[in-house]
Amino acid sequence: MPGFELIGDLERKEVNDVLDNGVFMRYGFDGMRNGHWKAKELEAEIGKQLQSKHVQLVSNGTAAVTVALAASGVGAGDEVIMPTFTFVASFESIMILGGVPVLVDIDDTLGLDPKAVEAAITPKTKAIMVVQMCGSMGRMGELKAIAEKHNLLLIEDACQAIGATYNGKPLGSIGDVGCFSFDFVKTITSAEGGAVITNNEDFYVNADHYTDHGHDHVGNDRGAETHPFLGYNFRISELHAAVGLAQARRLPEFLSIQEKNFMIIREALAEIPEVTFRTVPEGGVENYGFLSFFLPDLETTNKVAAAFKDSGVDACFHYYNNNWHYIRRWDHLKELKSLFPISKEVKDGLAYLKTAEYPQSDDYIARNISCLIKLSWTEEQVKERAAKMVEAIKSSL
Repeated sequence: MPGFELIGDLERKEVNDVLDNGVFMRYGFDGMRNGHWKAKELEAEIGKQLQSKHVQLVSNGTAAVTVALAASGVGAGDEVIMPTFTFVASFESIMILGGVPVLVDIDDTLGLDPKAVEAAITPKTKAIMVVQMCGSMGRMGELKAIAEKHNLLLIEDACQAIGATYNGKPLGSIGDVGCFSFDFVKTITSAEGGAVITNNEDFYVNADHYTDHGHDHVGNDRGAETHPFLGYNFRISELHAAVGLAQARRLPEFLSIQEKNFMIIREALAEIPEVTFRTVPEGGVENYGFLSFFLPDLETTNKVAAAFKDSGVDACFHYYNNNWHYIRRWDHLKELKSLFPISKEVKDGLAYLKTAEYPQSDDYIARNISCLIKLSWTEEQVKERAAKMVEAIKSSL
């Protein structure tokens, strides 16, 4: 991770097909295409690899989460349970639809704590949004059981975990709707892009229409299409889809490289008694895009993060004070700093954030470092990196 490290002839071929063909839009212009439909090909490839009946490409991962929520019926006043450790897009997507994000603790999987989820359910709860951060998953069996028990939607944000599996099923295909990002720093990239997957035909039809201004896509005459409901523009272009198509076909190759590099570093760090690793639920297989581990306390973790930087070990993230991924620094959410008016219902629903504390999440994130696993490293570079990491950790203890 990320796929941009290995851009090559396969990606150039697909892009050149679009450039030579001259149709950049994914819909219409049938007479000019000469049979070229990169977005449709990419949707078919994703559906095959992720064991999903329906795939809808979108413009980015944030759009994927927004479309997944909208297509499954989440709207004004609905509460959506989500983790404290995620990307800001999670609550942005809920709020843009008029919903209320309900943030709850994570556990040692770095995913939602099932007990915290159960405790947060109210009559207004519509969905549970699981976020598969850093290439792995939360306790999907328990979370799915809670959703079914309370008749709630289970939305999977697997933007950082494409290729990971739980009990043999790809992440994203376990819940009602799954979301993926193909931005510049994801395991496979289309420069910008994303996808929504589902086995629910109604949700798919909603997503298909909603992403293109409500067009029903019946027939091959754009001007004759009707608008069954309001929509928006979350379309991907054929150029982006072309890059994504080549990369998606290479996903097994990328996952194999990530696993090899991951295991070299993990085995080296496992020799240090003070290092423990994030819990992967039984039946779960990571996509090996990140190596996530815990240290004894915040002070030690700060020292290790600084030692990594000093020794040239890059792309290792200590999220405790990160304003993209952890609630501690989300002042704009807590204070509701918005360019657009926020309804009284949402304001009231988010009032809890003014006093909310998350000591369990704080403990895990304070002690966690997640290190990106790159595709372009040679075996020698991986071993050298592992040795530097071991030395940096030991010197900080």
